[in-house]
Amino acid sequence: MVFKLNNQLLSKIATGNGHGEDSPYFDGWKAYDSDPYHRTKNPNGVIQMGLAENQLCFDLVQEWIKNNPKASICTPEGAEEFKDIAIFQDYHGLSEFRTAVAKFMAKGRGDKVTFDPDRIVMSGGATGAHEMVTFCLADPGDAFLVPTPYYPGFDRDLRWRTGVQLIPVDCESSNNFEVTREALEYAYEMAQIDNIRVKGLLITNPSNPLGTILDRETLRSIVSFINEKNIHLVCDEIYAATVFTQPEFISIAEIIQETEEEGEECNLDLIHIVYSLSKDMGFPGFRVGIIYSYNDVVVNCARKMSSFGLVSTQTQHLLASMLSDEEFVERFITQNKKRLAKRYTDFSLGLAQAGIKCLKTSNAGLFVWMDLRRLLKDQTVEGETALWRIIINDVKLNVSPGSSFHCTEPGWFRVCFANMDNHTMDVALSRIRTFVLQNKEAMKPKKKLCWQGSLKLSFSSRIYDDFIMSPHSRPQSPMVRATT
Repeated sequence: MVFKLNNQLLSKIATGNGHGEDSPYFDGWKAYDSDPYHRTKNPNGVIQMGLAENQLCFDLVQEWIKNNPKASICTPEGAEEFKDIAIFQDYHGLSEFRTAVAKFMAKGRGDKVTFDPDRIVMSGGATGAHEMVTFCLADPGDAFLVPTPYYPGFDRDLRWRTGVQLIPVDCESSNNFEVTREALEYAYEMAQIDNIRVKGLLITNPSNPLGTILDRETLRSIVSFINEKNIHLVCDEIYAATVFTQPEFISIAEIIQETEEEGEECNLDLIHIVYSLSKDMGFPGFRVGIIYSYNDVVVNCARKMSSFGLVSTQTQHLLASMLSDEEFVERFITQNKKRLAKRYTDFSLGLAQAGIKCLKTSNAGLFVWMDLRRLLKDQTVEGETALWRIIINDVKLNVSPGSSFHCTEPGWFRVCFANMDNHTMDVALSRIRTFVLQNKEAMKPKKKLCWQGSLKLSFSSRIYDDFIMSPHSRPQSPMVRATT
């Protein structure tokens, strides 16, 4: 007998699309998975530039592992501790792991602040950490304000299983997408009009996808805002140690410390930090997510909930040893910043030589916020999507369109640059230059008819002349502009 699947027998989560996989953000990953680029086996495949991975310092990690075999319980040198680590089940985690993570968090923030190991709660990556915090702070139907553009995964992490809403706080390119008090107030007031209870504000600092950091004045304004409204502040700081040039990163922990020293009122129970080792260390597969809350009730509740997504003790043991090595940590953080700075400079300069600009205030993260507004046939989300499909299908680059980050201005794209070797980056830049030159050829009168009905974009020579730099001019590196 053949049985038909009856969706009525399943939950709404199982049968719904709350995960958000129908977004172009995830569609780009699928395009890459079906035709992945390989230097020799598939040189015409799709290059993955939609995944924010940090692969620039694995040589340092591999060298440390070879020199410290006892750090792993799966080596002859470390097997002696195998039993104790294998049977450890306490959801507080290994004390040496929490201590090492606390010190690493401080080091990544310039040792300007300290973190209490007893406030560190583990989770299965930042994804699990965000969901866990949401469960602790809000009920189904409640909402969080989130400045745009923001990481597409938040729609999954904070909403899918919790029933919580996300309310975009629209930020604009006219001020480099800065978060303003006016924008926060407007989003909050609109939620009040719609009878939506706002329970918190989620900020990402450094920003994904912008690669920018929040300055001291903005952070102080945000702290003032959440205290006035009596709502929570969740600070995603998973890119804290990726800031590769001035100005330096300022953690919300530093702002809290300053307000206490100055005697200003601040309800610490409203402040929570989400962290992980996926970006700063480049270990997304280890699934190390961290919640650091100044609220005792949240710490206790989150710790109990962490039973659903603990970090394996084998991973804790290895990382406790690695992150306790101060010499290694210092070298890693220093080299990571240098290599990210060089990769950013090389990549953004390559884009500039093709006449493509990026957000000039970026100085952190594993990506650039690329401006292709002048290449849009129509200044709409549909026009952006059409361009994105050409880049995916014809140029064979998986870049992420701004609309998937809830950006209100069509034509911006996030492009990741730290998840590949130098050769792959050069191939990607070559494809971009070829694409731009093909569009230049399309504008010539004798070629005009050849492009009718084609998927290729065309635009006026006046726009192109304004947009494309002269081959005789020397482009200024966006890296230089970012520091001035």
